[in-house]
Amino acid sequence: MTSAAEQRARAGEPPAQSGTATSPVRGARDAAPSVWPGTPTPLGARFRTGPDGVAGTNFALWAGGAEAVRLCLFDERGRETQVGLTELTHEIWHGFVPGVLPGRRYGYRVQGRWDPWTGARWNPAKLLLDPYARAVDGEFALPPEVYGHVRDWPDQGYADTVRDDRDSAPFVPKGVVVHDDDDWSDDRRPKTPWADSVIYEVHVKGFTKLHPGIPDELRGTYAGLAHPAAVEHLVKLGVTAVELLPVHQFAHEDHLLRRGLKNYWGYNSIGYFAPHAAYAASGTTGGQVGEFKRMVRALHAAGIEVILDVVYNHTAEAGELGPTLSLKGIDNRGYYRLQHDARRYADYTGCGNTLHVVQPQVLRLITDSLRYWVTEMGVDGFRFDLAAALARSMHDVDMLSPFLAVIAQDPVLRRVKLIAEPWDIGSGGYQVGAFPPLWTEWNDRYRDTVRDFWRHALPDVREMGYRLSGSSDLYAWGGRRPYASVNFVTAHDGFTLRDLVSYHGKHNEANGEDNRDGTDDNRSWNCGAEGETDDGDVRALRRRQLRNLLTTLLLSTGVPMLVAGDELGRTQRGNNNAYCQDGELSWLDWSLLDDPEWRPLFELTCRLIALRHRHPVLRRRAFFSGRAHSADGLRDLAWFTAQGAEMTEGDWYAPAATLGMYLSGRDIPGRDERGAAVVDDSFLAVLHAGHEPTAFTLPGAPWATGYEVVVDTSGEEQLQAPGTVLTAGGDVMVPARTVLLLRVV
Repeated sequence: MTSAAEQRARAGEPPAQSGTATSPVRGARDAAPSVWPGTPTPLGARFRTGPDGVAGTNFALWAGGAEAVRLCLFDERGRETQVGLTELTHEIWHGFVPGVLPGRRYGYRVQGRWDPWTGARWNPAKLLLDPYARAVDGEFALPPEVYGHVRDWPDQGYADTVRDDRDSAPFVPKGVVVHDDDDWSDDRRPKTPWADSVIYEVHVKGFTKLHPGIPDELRGTYAGLAHPAAVEHLVKLGVTAVELLPVHQFAHEDHLLRRGLKNYWGYNSIGYFAPHAAYAASGTTGGQVGEFKRMVRALHAAGIEVILDVVYNHTAEAGELGPTLSLKGIDNRGYYRLQHDARRYADYTGCGNTLHVVQPQVLRLITDSLRYWVTEMGVDGFRFDLAAALARSMHDVDMLSPFLAVIAQDPVLRRVKLIAEPWDIGSGGYQVGAFPPLWTEWNDRYRDTVRDFWRHALPDVREMGYRLSGSSDLYAWGGRRPYASVNFVTAHDGFTLRDLVSYHGKHNEANGEDNRDGTDDNRSWNCGAEGETDDGDVRALRRRQLRNLLTTLLLSTGVPMLVAGDELGRTQRGNNNAYCQDGELSWLDWSLLDDPEWRPLFELTCRLIALRHRHPVLRRRAFFSGRAHSADGLRDLAWFTAQGAEMTEGDWYAPAATLGMYLSGRDIPGRDERGAAVVDDSFLAVLHAGHEPTAFTLPGAPWATGYEVVVDTSGEEQLQAPGTVLTAGGDVMVPARTVLLLRVV
């Protein structure tokens, strides 16, 4: 039997007892302005000069299945004026409105069928953000009025099928018309080759909020990141690119707002063309666009590229019980992947929905956004969150998918840096090593292996050898190069580097989820005490482990990525999922730079990055061959046991805590910019993860006659002072848990 409530739900009627669904209240309106036909391209709101030299704005919105579209203009007092867009070209509703100038706020109301059972969720009571809005004014709160369905319907099993007719306009942000007044003729992109790159993952607010050298009014903003005090740190560190955590306009999830928290990381996008307004010091009515551009220029002037972490796999509208903010109300079936039961969303992201990238209009939205950030905002590349979700065709991940094919042939996008997070949560979603040439990838195999080696948890050293030398087992195919591997030990998601050596388990209680959130697979070692301790020996061991991890990362072949603050010893007190911690737990503590316990870590990091920049043998553009290229038998890469003997097949499978890696500087493939052969010093790196010292026999001829100490991580002051020369063929005592980097002399 079908209940009366279910019958009402199927019909889209409000609950008889609720009295919550009322006619929209639009507020006072001015007389509707005239609307000229305008043009269907470009999409979005574009201020320009129209016919007869009249200034105005052209509005264009793709809404494939809609019955009508009304443009809603708002004045300074929030009064709404509606005008119909009657021109329809190839499913794009468009019109030119004379007199609409930059700074004007706007949104859309889209009319169509309400039939969630078939995926149709049009509701003209809901004001919708333009997907192409280039600036957004106002905060996203989530009262019941912003939901397309009656959120408090008694039978929650059918709540999403009952339309809510209350007006959402007073409760949602509006798009802002922006004036295109910039050209980039004075900008010089660094264009750093992939092999020479060192990436620094940065949160705009977290990096600048507590920086003592940045004026108070600029902290937490794009202008703060452009400030000379912020740029000075990046330059001194030696990084070549900042990878910014999401700066697309994003919204906070309902479950966080109910707990008094906010989305700090920003992986909840709702505006793919708009810089997140809360990071702007210059206001939210368009000033954020120019401020972002000035930040990019300032970083470029310092030789630093800007890479954006972008979230095109899902939006902030969540699933069927989520709010109606933009795409859901424009054409739900056209933008989102739906299940066979079209009420439900296909969720390959864990966030409630997945954009349907196979659809031409969705693919266009994404590629238009990417090109906009490159050509008009000046950025140099992108890191794609859950990129496997974008590479799905109908269901399975497909490396010939429309998304990857379009990127490969696009004359703008194929020239910028492209980084995949090569997985999603769906079946078959783990795709590390599978993305095609042109792409680099976050290599979590590198992360896990290096963590396991330094906590002495690897059964043998086979995996470590692959990771140190560029992960050829994953990337040596299809013309890919070692720099296809973005090597990292930590990222925003997980422990900080200091917490990795200070905590055995996660401590996420502050997130309000009873410590259930965040991964349990941390591969961490607390060095004998959980959390902060006054034990001097434990603290010293932790600092040594930090030096080992950073040295390993910056000596490995591939592209190293550091997380902002790891070089300072930043801690999140064991929280490995601080996505909702917008406070001092997540912000960088710059006082660590003046702390004698932590200052040496920063200085070592600077020295290691400078060493990497000086020596092309550490930045190889091709994989090692492992073969002798000269009569003396010297190879470009050789591996040694602690006895100074070259490793045999059996040695790779034997339990071991010590590994010697010889890098030949005379066998570097390729030529420099003038066509000359690339020649460098040769190095021997000795990595010892054991808890006791070990003697290591230094290889003799043909490898070397002597070795000069370059790096020794065994103490704050190096046991082997830089410049110390050791005799080849002799033994060197390597302290427990130490990296020695030796230059061949």
